[in-house]
Amino acid sequence: MDETLNIPALMQKMGANAQAAAKRLARASTAEKNTALNAAAAALRASVQQILEANSRDIEFGQNKGLSAAMVDRLVLNSERIETIALGLEAIAELPDPVGDVIANWDRPNGLAISRVRVPLGVIGVIYESRPNVTADAGALCLKAGNAVILRGGSESFNSSRVIHNCLMEGLSAAGLPIDAIQLVPTRDRAAVGEMLTMSGVIDIIVPRGGRSLVERVQTESRVPVFAHLEGICHVYVDGGADIKKAAEIVLNAKMRRTGICGAAETLLIDSKIADQIPALISPLLAADCEIRGDEAVQATNTTVKAAEASDWDTEYLDAILSVKLVNGVEEAAAHIAAHSSGHTESIITEDAAAAEYFLNTVDSAIVMHNASTQFADGGEFGMGAEIGIATGRIHARGPVGLEQLTSFKYQVRGNGQIRP
Repeated sequence: MDETLNIPALMQKMGANAQAAAKRLARASTAEKNTALNAAAAALRASVQQILEANSRDIEFGQNKGLSAAMVDRLVLNSERIETIALGLEAIAELPDPVGDVIANWDRPNGLAISRVRVPLGVIGVIYESRPNVTADAGALCLKAGNAVILRGGSESFNSSRVIHNCLMEGLSAAGLPIDAIQLVPTRDRAAVGEMLTMSGVIDIIVPRGGRSLVERVQTESRVPVFAHLEGICHVYVDGGADIKKAAEIVLNAKMRRTGICGAAETLLIDSKIADQIPALISPLLAADCEIRGDEAVQATNTTVKAAEASDWDTEYLDAILSVKLVNGVEEAAAHIAAHSSGHTESIITEDAAAAEYFLNTVDSAIVMHNASTQFADGGEFGMGAEIGIATGRIHARGPVGLEQLTSFKYQVRGNGQIRP
């Protein structure tokens, strides 16, 4: 890494190279892209020792920086994790190629034949923290969707990401595709992030993957469209028509399966009609060492429940903490969600079809569920294959951002000499 790099000049050069590569990728065949992905997987397997040596330097850097044990664990690569990354590349190669798909077609009375066809977005910028596997995941997804990508990884995973990136370039070269299709910013300097955010007209979409401070900065400063979610303040509403046993199991899973993911439930809403079932719903959580912060009605059922403050309804805990509130039916539940949700994922638990339909049609979040854990908010669980993240915006991509979401479309119009009167 050269700390004397001219960052603006570096990023402009990378952008120009990415644009040139994107033009070639837009015409790349499925076979070429799959060859690159499979060759990159083989290169990863052949580079295990090199990756492990680089990763040991990253771990030392992270520990010296004072990262928590959990954050260091996100950095750690071993032979098993490297094999998982390689398998991930091969899995993306097996996914259907979205580029060129005809989304719709129709004929006009004047004889024009019109088709809406999927095309790549162009150049994607991915800014991410810590996890070195994102280098492979993001690079592979963008490639399969026909996009060039500029990756700006976390400073902690700098060395591991460089070796992984070299493997991706080996794959591109083996397939006869331009190695500039997947570029990695070669510096830890944060000025590179600021530069990427101003590269409108060069970068078509920015995808941030990381903590709130990173995503907030990108959403605030970027002059380029952004696919992102700031927080995952997800809700589970247990309706008066719920099967309580089913509800208790879903609530426990939604909160406690993995507390640190964006699809983890942060607030539980309970219909006042079943207030007597509060103990049945929160006891499994308490037994699993989940802290409950409740309103007065919830506090009255158990002395270990702490009083919820106003800020709790707007907090993404990412921890074994759940805020719990009584509401008067599905309409009030939907109103609470509208006021406090981050627009990520919400679920209603009920056997009442009318209540379920009201919730599904009224709640305006990227993912809305019925009788299912919010932890299913994942592209793989949706059958979409790998994803680059979850988007909560309303333009273009919403929910899991997989291969299809990394494409746009254009209209192809075929005529036979028609002129407009």
